[in-house]
Amino acid sequence: MAAALLSIAIMVLDHRYNHLESLRSGLSVLLFPVQYLASLPLLLSESASDAINSRSELEAERDRLHAENLRLRARQQKFEALEAENMRLRGLLDSSFKVGDRVLIAELVAVEQDPFRQQVLINKGKTSGLFVGQPVVDANAVVGQVTHINPFSASVLLITDAAHALPVQVHRNGLRTIALGTGLINRLELPHLPNNADIKVGDLLTTSGMGGSFPPGYPVAEVIDVRREPGQPFASVIAQTTAHLDRIREVLLVWTLDPDIVADSMPMEEDEALPASTAPSGEAGE
Repeated sequence: MAAALLSIAIMVLDHRYNHLESLRSGLSVLLFPVQYLASLPLLLSESASDAINSRSELEAERDRLHAENLRLRARQQKFEALEAENMRLRGLLDSSFKVGDRVLIAELVAVEQDPFRQQVLINKGKTSGLFVGQPVVDANAVVGQVTHINPFSASVLLITDAAHALPVQVHRNGLRTIALGTGLINRLELPHLPNNADIKVGDLLTTSGMGGSFPPGYPVAEVIDVRREPGQPFASVIAQTTAHLDRIREVLLVWTLDPDIVADSMPMEEDEALPASTAPSGEAGE
């Protein structure tokens, strides 16, 4: 009872006169470390929980951003491929305006696996009106000729095939000759030029119009090597095709509007078409 009365008296005096304020302040300073240490496990637990949650959130965000990055890169690659395809098609369309003849765009669907054959398969055939011997070009130059036709596809013999011969002329002076395939991609040879023929490195070769398949003036190749051996009747001349035959994806099939050439390029009967693996002996040289 006495203790209770003493406590009440102390509380009244402290309330009115603040005699115990300094004592209470001192005690609070002394007790703060104890209180902090008592609450430290809870603070550490909350901090660890926040850190774990933050790490989990960061890992989830990292995984999400990684997946999004992969999707964006895939889309970018697709867009780049579409842009490249659009550029190729735009080049073909520009080429068709330069050609001035009726043309049809076709895509390559297969390449001859035989290393000694320079031949490709395209996705247009008899239903599209193709004919054997038909000229095939790309946005830059001559590619080859149709050799065999199926209803929905056709074989095209490239001008670099060893069995192909193409009448050409030197654009600079009109000198006519025959360009033969070498069996090597992007390489032609001109074996029938006299040793003193007016031809030099850098000369552009174009179709001469002889033979009835190609109209004159189509770019074919550029002369890259001329060798004249004393005492030899013919010069050794090598040319590089203007068309990038190892990279083509689309080609143009040409129907010439020249009536004289149309008469010489009439479609062969179906039973006259040669197998895809056989080079045309007559059509190869136009």
